[in-house]
Amino acid sequence: MSSSSHVSESLTCRYMEICQMHEVQPSSDVISWFKKAMLHKFTCQTCKIVISLDRLKNADLFPLIDLFCSNDHSNALETIDLLCESSVDLNEYAILSLMRAINKRLRVVDIRDTHLKEDILRDLFATGLDCKVLNIKSTEIQKLNMVGKFMHMHTLNMDFCTALSSMEKDCFTYMPNLIRLSMCATRVSNLWTTVAALLKLPSLLELRFQNCLCCKDTSPCHLKDVNTTNTSSNMPVEGYLGKMHIDEHTVSQKYNSHHPSPICFQKHYREYMIASLPRLRVLDNCQIGKLDGERAKIVFSSYYEVLPNKRQHKESIISVLHTRETGTNGIFNKKSLKSKGPSLHKKSQSFYSRSLCAAKLGSSAWPVLHPISNISKILKEEGKVLRPRQFEYHQTDPSLMAFGTLEGEVVVLNHETGNLVNYVPFFDTNKSVLGLCWLKSFKSKLVVGYDNGSLKLYDINDTLSEVADDCRSSTGVNFDDFQHLTSVHVNATDEQILTSGYSKKVAVYDISTGKRLHLFTDMHREAINVAKFAHHSPSLFVTSSFDHDVKMWDLRQKPVNPCYTASSSSGNVMVCFSPDDLYLLVSAVDNKVKQLLAVDGRLHTNFDIASTGSCQNYTRSYYMNGRDYIISGSCDEPIVRVCCAQTGRRLRDIYLEGQNARSLMFVQSLRGDPFRHFHMAILAAYVRPSSKWEIIKVNLLSSGQYSSEYQKSQHLCPSYRLGT
Repeated sequence: MSSSSHVSESLTCRYMEICQMHEVQPSSDVISWFKKAMLHKFTCQTCKIVISLDRLKNADLFPLIDLFCSNDHSNALETIDLLCESSVDLNEYAILSLMRAINKRLRVVDIRDTHLKEDILRDLFATGLDCKVLNIKSTEIQKLNMVGKFMHMHTLNMDFCTALSSMEKDCFTYMPNLIRLSMCATRVSNLWTTVAALLKLPSLLELRFQNCLCCKDTSPCHLKDVNTTNTSSNMPVEGYLGKMHIDEHTVSQKYNSHHPSPICFQKHYREYMIASLPRLRVLDNCQIGKLDGERAKIVFSSYYEVLPNKRQHKESIISVLHTRETGTNGIFNKKSLKSKGPSLHKKSQSFYSRSLCAAKLGSSAWPVLHPISNISKILKEEGKVLRPRQFEYHQTDPSLMAFGTLEGEVVVLNHETGNLVNYVPFFDTNKSVLGLCWLKSFKSKLVVGYDNGSLKLYDINDTLSEVADDCRSSTGVNFDDFQHLTSVHVNATDEQILTSGYSKKVAVYDISTGKRLHLFTDMHREAINVAKFAHHSPSLFVTSSFDHDVKMWDLRQKPVNPCYTASSSSGNVMVCFSPDDLYLLVSAVDNKVKQLLAVDGRLHTNFDIASTGSCQNYTRSYYMNGRDYIISGSCDEPIVRVCCAQTGRRLRDIYLEGQNARSLMFVQSLRGDPFRHFHMAILAAYVRPSSKWEIIKVNLLSSGQYSSEYQKSQHLCPSYRLGT
């Protein structure tokens, strides 16, 4: 009898003994696998077994777990593949235990047809496996966090993980040998966080977010000489390779893309990935050549901003602080440490503040997102849900924010601590707050506009009872109604209120008496969405309308004719002045965003944001960091885009994610924090109408996901700080 036959019999006998202990019938398939493994060892010198979960019942799993945990005869099995080729109804915890029992002998784990629950997968990802190939599919995992040790794995296939939308910060940390990764038909869409996670993979060479129809793995497509020159489009590979030709006996063939993830539809996706992952050799089954790399660098530098404030080189926070303290004017190194002399070029405090922000932002792809509008516990009303409809930061107090709700309530809170400052209950359930504006000189007062046309002037120093006793206004000033109101704004001297709405009219009120001073009609051919005063000129204001026009007006001249008119390619949703009044930021339907010179309306910057094709995708944009950056979001998308106001290049995209794949969130409105660089707040709404709306603060300078405790920023700047 050969030694392999002896081992086979011993292994089979041990297996049968364990089955007897578990009081289950031995599986004929398992015994057959053992015999095949020993035969393979006899012929190929490697003892390999393939376990097919399709052929097993729950009762068969537990004897196998005990066998592989026993470390006696089972050690003769050198490599073990665990496969599942069809949907099975097996105990998921038992499958996980079986993998752990085999562990170091695992070679291939292919369980794409085993629908493991979220807690099972999280456990697996947290502990890791010693397999070399892992094929897995999930409809529950939304954020991938494979922090366990997968030290020997060279191939990971997560195609059709249909809930998967993002990767956690430490994902892929312990995968030093991963060469091939496939994530087709997932919901991954964020270029910045995806690349930051993939950079943790030092050996990654082949990557897929969409596959060629004829390709079964991540390697290059067998079609030769595929030309990928024209890749600067927001469509998957099939869109830019569909009509390309292959130099193979002049036969024209089509590259067939299949199962693209949303990230493939990002504009300049291919160039971004190639430029950001220089070690990559194959992307979406397309070979990456030298010309591809050179072209990617050019496109990347044209459309994306690597470092904020147009900086050319990455600086550490230590080097910025050292330069500020010593007055030196160089990069932090040993030589600069010895330098005691003053710098020839004096740097302002603004320069160092921006440098510190740039250094912090460069290392953070996962900003801190913190919901702040859920204050039902503070109100001490069981089951109370506040649904914000509009909000505004205070113009002089960095800690205050006011928001109005769909039910007509007005809430003032300290957004740094979460404490309630004042609460004005609703008096009419049929009205919502559509406009808010703080006064500059009278810091405790704010104007509130409701969708029923009423205007109120509230003083937050009044007590709740005083406000509740006077349903008209806490200041005693009465204003005439403005029908179809959607927007209110106060001028630079706190003397006048500007209102507009779903009409062609604009009204101006005296803020101290409530008297309507002007009612201008037919200023546009269609409804005026927003009217805004300039920040520093009390008589200048601008209007934007669905008639595609933006118009500048001057109250010193009777506004019969505008100072000028600038047109957009679609209906205008939003317009606002830059903090220094040098520019106008115009947002039209479906991501048509541009910056104009305020003096004459000439185009200054066109922000090349991809359209969705929806005429209901209402876009709103505001300034951030003075006038250095703009933030833009639309009501049909869960994305806020951060772009340089001077060049139009994109710095970051911020994605909103609900607690699960079905709770999608969209951007209703947003504001840049006037006191903190790279901070903003977003008014987000869930898809389902019955779901809550909430205000989410975003800190781009700190790294994390939704945070239970908001980290206060160290960098405060006055709201009047200008750009450079």
